Amino acid sequence: MLKIPLKEIKEKLLSSGKISEEDFNARIKAKINELSGLISEEGAAHIIANELEVELVSSENKKLTVKDIYSGMRNVETIVKVIQKYEVREFNKGDNKGKVCSILAGDETGSLRIVFWNDQVDLISNLKESDILHIQDSYVKEGFNGRKELHLGKLGHININPSGVSIGEVRQTNTFERKSIQDLQGGENSAEIMGTIVQVFDPRFFHVCPECSRRVVESGESYTCAEHNEVTPNLSYVLNLVLDDGTSNIRAVFWKDQSNKLLDKTESDFGNFKDNIGSFEDVKNDLLGEQFILKGRVKKNEMFDRLEFSVSFVEKANPDKEIARVEEVV
Repeated sequence: MLKIPLKEIKEKLLSSGKISEEDFNARIKAKINELSGLISEEGAAHIIANELEVELVSSENKKLTVKDIYSGMRNVETIVKVIQKYEVREFNKGDNKGKVCSILAGDETGSLRIVFWNDQVDLISNLKESDILHIQDSYVKEGFNGRKELHLGKLGHININPSGVSIGEVRQTNTFERKSIQDLQGGENSAEIMGTIVQVFDPRFFHVCPECSRRVVESGESYTCAEHNEVTPNLSYVLNLVLDDGTSNIRAVFWKDQSNKLLDKTESDFGNFKDNIGSFEDVKNDLLGEQFILKGRVKKNEMFDRLEFSVSFVEKANPDKEIARVEEVV
């Protein structure tokens, strides 16, 4: 069964004109009682939709917008714009080794995570923010915190920047919960914090394979990837800083893309910092005292026994918006 939120099922049924809100609520309760409580409200709503012959998902073979994509779907075709590309992760399961990379993408109706495994990761090695993806024959499953994830699958296809296709401003679903730093426990996958930068560390540089984005081994003037042998590597880097919100402070970790956004710099700019790290001092000093909103994951660094904030999104704090936010809460 497709995992369609109860609220959306209700909206589709009411818009059909075949049932009123009062009758809907009454039939949900009656259906649950009829089945001795062995069904959820969502399950009962599915049955009611079937009884009323209301089609919750179109059976026509067409491109779906993000809001019409639900967990459990297969053979999905959609067109989305890239919002964010995450780092490639390697994993070991017994004798099997692999890699995985995910992106956040969406359209005018919403956003979702798209996951690529093993050889598929190479297909998006040069993917950039705002690139357009035409995805076919993918499937949808439920990911972290019940959020839907699109997986390309073995039979899936992807076309990057197809001609004649455009997407307007992407509607990003707000799934990040604003928290005080003192309330972070570790393990939060969608946290948002706002604070002042009180310390900035020099960036750490390393080289990665241009094909798979894995770290390469340097030997003299050559670089070797475990999968692609000798390669001409790309430069990558990570930047750490400390954010304080008045309740506590936390070390925030910015990988390459997030570092670029934080500083409004390019890979070439960071290459200059690598060659002359002293030139980064002015950048550090300019950041001190600035306020930012960070969205991402909270992880426990076991080696140093501390929490760290792995940044997925960064934006400059807007005082007017923050004041309005406080007033709304009050």
